[in-house]
Amino acid sequence: MKDPHGESGGTYRNPVLAADWSDPDVIRVGDDFYLTASSFGRVPGLPLLHSRDLVNWRLVGHALRRLEPADRFAVPRPDGGVWAPAIRHHAGRFWIFWGDPDLGIQQVNAPAIHGPWTEPRLVKEGKGLIDPCPLWDDDGAAYLVHGWARSRSGVKNRLTCHRLSPDGERVLDEGRVVVDGDALPGWFTLEGPKFYRRDGWYWIFAPAGSVETGWQGAFRSRSVFGPYEERIVLAQGESEVNGPHQGAWVTTAAGSDWFLHFQHRGAFGRVVHLQPMRWDADGWPAVGSGGEPVPGGPLPVGGLPTQRPATDDDFPDGGFGPQWSWLANPQPGWARSHRGAGLRLGCLPTADAHDLRLLPHVLAQRLPVGPRRVTVELALDAEAPGARAGLTVLGDAFSWIGLERAGDGAVRLVHRFAEQVAERERDAAPPGPAPTGRALLRVDVLADGRCRFAAAAGDADPPVPSGFDFAAVGWGWTGAQLGLFAAAPAGADDAGTATFTRFRVT
Repeated sequence: MKDPHGESGGTYRNPVLAADWSDPDVIRVGDDFYLTASSFGRVPGLPLLHSRDLVNWRLVGHALRRLEPADRFAVPRPDGGVWAPAIRHHAGRFWIFWGDPDLGIQQVNAPAIHGPWTEPRLVKEGKGLIDPCPLWDDDGAAYLVHGWARSRSGVKNRLTCHRLSPDGERVLDEGRVVVDGDALPGWFTLEGPKFYRRDGWYWIFAPAGSVETGWQGAFRSRSVFGPYEERIVLAQGESEVNGPHQGAWVTTAAGSDWFLHFQHRGAFGRVVHLQPMRWDADGWPAVGSGGEPVPGGPLPVGGLPTQRPATDDDFPDGGFGPQWSWLANPQPGWARSHRGAGLRLGCLPTADAHDLRLLPHVLAQRLPVGPRRVTVELALDAEAPGARAGLTVLGDAFSWIGLERAGDGAVRLVHRFAEQVAERERDAAPPGPAPTGRALLRVDVLADGRCRFAAAAGDADPPVPSGFDFAAVGWGWTGAQLGLFAAAPAGADDAGTATFTRFRVT
């Protein structure tokens, strides 16, 4: 069977990124495409992906090292941090603007995609300022359009445009509402604008109608401040793709137009689809097929090898790949460097050891759309009673399987969970012996988001199923996470470490 994503078949299948790459924005520089996405409270933030064909993507790093203010992001905040960034290339530099809904619009820039990236600069202070996108015009003037978060500002369904200093460092006026969604019959939750210029028209691509069931709108005007006329250019229609919207228009070097957008997939978060885009006789974008999403089609650029963002990790020298992020700003001692393979996490004493949703020192990556099998090997080297470590599927509810040091000094194989309304975990299955302090941990992620846990203590093979099917759920504005953690009860002395090796997603 030919690979529909690769050079052998010449076609692609949606989604092109089958995990939570929320609110994607994409640009082309030469023959290269670059994508960034929302990272919310995860650290590092602002993921950077590279592609040569808009289908095969590789994660090459992050643009944001830490989140500020540091004390606010010392704990997990899946509903805060980096919302809906926009990436642009201007004056020989890469620029990323994003909105922190509690702080304001921020910006970083760099001479190359690998950096070095500047420290964040606050472009406009204020609560509820989200989804910013800059536009540098042909005459040297610059503008910034953004949306509003009602949860912080009391305002929604509006797009506001500012004059922006050409150096991208500050807005130059109070801004003007250029699109009022309340004045458009049937439009609501208008947000996520992206700013473009084409053939004398100013274009704002902006979604509306909610994450689960919304649509993609396009707005155009001969003047940057309007008035703008509107049209819906992509909606679910008779397709199976719910809420197709919020993304990016990009043009290949050969001149073909494409639109990337997300689809909300419950526990898996917002996965990324690619749609062909043309221009109709009236000069409006025609996205997908008849304004509805397509399941796939011919590759935008052929002849390139298949690649996907990395998931597997052998943790050489105690390090970890760019697919991993902490749930908050990291601190010394969370991960210990050493010679040899394996991720060595400190079993940090904390009062929150029984609720993983409160732990900042969970190392996590996106939950891939199933079916997938996830495995990792674990050795618990902590002597403190109550010290534990494991593999988790973590969202607003969580389940984990791993090892724990009992009060009598023995190591037990444990499987625990907590519902969305629960304040602490409880057993999903009776604890079992793990006399060597080692285990192989496994979770099978099904296509509907159910997760089946299994484990084998020591050298036992194969892993034995444990507990019940756990229904993964999202968390804040993110999908569920695959996480590795180590912890100990508050007051534990020299709690020791846990070592994870051979993390695989197959």
